[in-house]
Amino acid sequence: MIYRDFQGIKLSALGMGAMRLPVIDGDDSRIDVETAEQMVDYAMSQGINYYDTAWGYHNGNSELVVGSALQKYPRDSFCLADKFPGYDLSNMDKVEEIFEEQLKKCKVEYFDFYLFHNVCEMNIDAYLNPEYGIYDYLTAQKKAGRIRHLGFSAHGSYDVVKRFLDAYGKDMEFCQLQLNYLDWKFQGGKEKVELLNEWNIPVWVMEPLRGGRLASLAEEDEAVLKELRPDEKIPAWAFRFLQSVPSVTMVLSGMSSMEQLQENIRTYAEDRPLNEKEKEALMSVADRMLEKKVLPCTACHYCVSHCPQELDIPELLALYNEHCFTEGGFIAPMALSSYPKEKLPSACIGCGSCQAVCPQQINIPEAMSDFAQKLNL
Repeated sequence: MIYRDFQGIKLSALGMGAMRLPVIDGDDSRIDVETAEQMVDYAMSQGINYYDTAWGYHNGNSELVVGSALQKYPRDSFCLADKFPGYDLSNMDKVEEIFEEQLKKCKVEYFDFYLFHNVCEMNIDAYLNPEYGIYDYLTAQKKAGRIRHLGFSAHGSYDVVKRFLDAYGKDMEFCQLQLNYLDWKFQGGKEKVELLNEWNIPVWVMEPLRGGRLASLAEEDEAVLKELRPDEKIPAWAFRFLQSVPSVTMVLSGMSSMEQLQENIRTYAEDRPLNEKEKEALMSVADRMLEKKVLPCTACHYCVSHCPQELDIPELLALYNEHCFTEGGFIAPMALSSYPKEKLPSACIGCGSCQAVCPQQINIPEAMSDFAQKLNL
């Protein structure tokens, strides 16, 4: 197992995420406890010492199962991470109540790592609102030793991450991002990492395989990669990419089976970062994946100045592309929930003024109509 240093702590470079534990009959709320415990036992035996859970995972059952599975081990033999569930605005005034309950569910007296969960367009104002006392409470728990290290996870845009850092960055010790070779450009991962580098904040990674989408590729793309590294399995390329990003300290993988866990542990037996030629090949694979499903908007903003509704068309198209590529998901609906009604895709009147000046000749009215229908806006 590869290890990374974090403030003098020897952390396994691969962490076990507990959002996709094995379940019974496809029911996300019914965790296969026996198999999950066997996976934790195997992970511990192979040197994984970082475990990540959250309030909402598996309908609230992830914390219970992870806490019980780790109970048999000495407390200083593992690091446990949990999060304040700010993805649900109804939780914002319950930080103390939730934190205390999380400690009980996980059967611990402190969390090694604790995060503001899912900082995004929908909740950034609430997270920054002192009336809720979230920041004050969590920093107080850190001073009391009940949180050893405080950080945040983010699915929001670069601007949202920057707002959060400008407010709380001095107290943030790590940041968890959706990061992989596809989202390096698609979700502005590179720019977010560079921003965190400016703050000297190390990166924790979620969705290294983008929900499994990077575990297998088109035949022609697999052939390109196999020519460069004949012995490297396709999922391992995603992890090797992350091993090539200097500020990445922790990579979390939500593994649903013992086979996935064993394969990822084999990958993390050694560091094999990509060289420049390999990185270029992988970025070309990402480009080809996106070309098949997303509109070629370059965010030139010509359309914005011609829109009578004054819609932020490039941002809406970026969210549309995300939603189409992912074939659903929560990121676009979450972001749009912060938009006023008059700025949603449904506000497009279909006049075509935007398309007339689009260098890429994108049928923007059609995209806006399709987006509105997909989200029932």
